[in-house]
Amino acid sequence: MKRRVSFVAATLLLALSATGGAAELPDWLTGEWLQQRDDRWTEEVWTLPRGGTMIGMGRTGRGESLRSWEVMRIVRAADGSLAFHGAPEGGPATIFPLVSQGVRDIIFANPDHDYPQRIRYWREGRLLMAETARMDGSQAQNWTYAPAGE
Repeated sequence: MKRRVSFVAATLLLALSATGGAAELPDWLTGEWLQQRDDRWTEEVWTLPRGGTMIGMGRTGRGESLRSWEVMRIVRAADGSLAFHGAPEGGPATIFPLVSQGVRDIIFANPDHDYPQRIRYWREGRLLMAETARMDGSQAQNWTYAPAGE
């Protein structure tokens, strides 16, 4: 038993040293995502992680009318940390540093921003879930995205 625990501990240490303990870009976010409710729609598209960056685009509309859009990035800094950069309607980007990350869950937060202050993405099977809220969880807005084209 002791030998098995030592082997597991050594394997975990080796894995951590190989990644530098840095947060991983959420490759499970990659793809084209759509939420459709009657004639209202919301889309997000995320690129594969490359060069320490994932680039995203989001837009919402009703029928054929575009209501809003945003350019997003998830970026790895030189120290290995991750941050979400959101630029609605082409304005200046607001930065939300990584707060926590699981295998298929990631949370970014910026308590100094008016709204949102917290951004969370997670997967439930084939669906992509998203939530924006204040730091205390109030004023939450939620999205359930399916892969586009299904």
